[in-house]
Amino acid sequence: MKIIFFGTPQFASRTLAYLVDHGIDIVAVVTKPDKPVGRSGKPVPCSVKVIAQEKLPEVPLFQPDKASTPEFIKTLAPFNADVFVVVAYGEIINQELLDLPKKACINVHASLLPKYRGAAPIQRAIMEGEKETGVTIMHMVKKLDAGPMIKQVKVKIGTNTTSAEMHDLLQKAGAEALLQVLKEIEEGIDIAVIQDETEVTYAKKIELEDCEIDWSQPARDIHNLIRGVTPHPGAWCWVLVRGAKKRLKILSSRFVMGYTETPGNILEFGKEGIIVACGEESLRLLEVKLEGKRAMSAEEFACGLSGSDLKFL
Repeated sequence: MKIIFFGTPQFASRTLAYLVDHGIDIVAVVTKPDKPVGRSGKPVPCSVKVIAQEKLPEVPLFQPDKASTPEFIKTLAPFNADVFVVVAYGEIINQELLDLPKKACINVHASLLPKYRGAAPIQRAIMEGEKETGVTIMHMVKKLDAGPMIKQVKVKIGTNTTSAEMHDLLQKAGAEALLQVLKEIEEGIDIAVIQDETEVTYAKKIELEDCEIDWSQPARDIHNLIRGVTPHPGAWCWVLVRGAKKRLKILSSRFVMGYTETPGNILEFGKEGIIVACGEESLRLLEVKLEGKRAMSAEEFACGLSGSDLKFL
């Protein structure tokens, strides 16, 4: 069964590697163009391109600016693919391209659809305090993340699990489920369930303003925000350090019960780190990064400062 793989970031590249390692016949790979990075502006290949060149050096690799064009569809047509596999490709595919493969066009989405359709399902699930998420393998339709669901795998979210950790767990679960689905499609088994539109929620892209900490919120909600946007873009707040206003990223925290104080007040400061009062309960900061500085433990950050030197805004 001939597969064309569409994908761009690490979530997709690890899935591609898994399929190749398990003998799936990838006849072409489609990914996004190299992007300029850093001050030099030097183009850097995406993760899928790197893996494709490493594991599939003889397989055609395409990097169109846009895949859903008549010209590119004509380019893919001669491959006579049975299935398109799309994993975090980064573009909504039009109907003409969806109709090209003989058997199916399937997608791996990192949520239990119909919940968390959209760009940031892992982050949003954690930010909302979900105890469980998962991956969905679905048939693709023109509408975003709305196709019939072939398979779902549930994955628990730990109390302190970050989006980076969840990313790896879901990628592994998704790759394993995808392999099973491809084998079933090859055998002629294709049972899918229509999504319940009354249960739909959306996971919009994370913006910088979404990541600002409001200390008047409950500590548990702030903790969920921190782990949901770690490592990128990172939860942050404004602080005064010896009178200078700076941005402080909170990279790791723990929920602490039993404190009641004015939100933003420092309750503990020293060798045990920093505890900050919230709207409900409080939060122990474990790892932070002050703008212009490296990431460090809260204990190290507190070293050399007194409680009066630092104020959370």
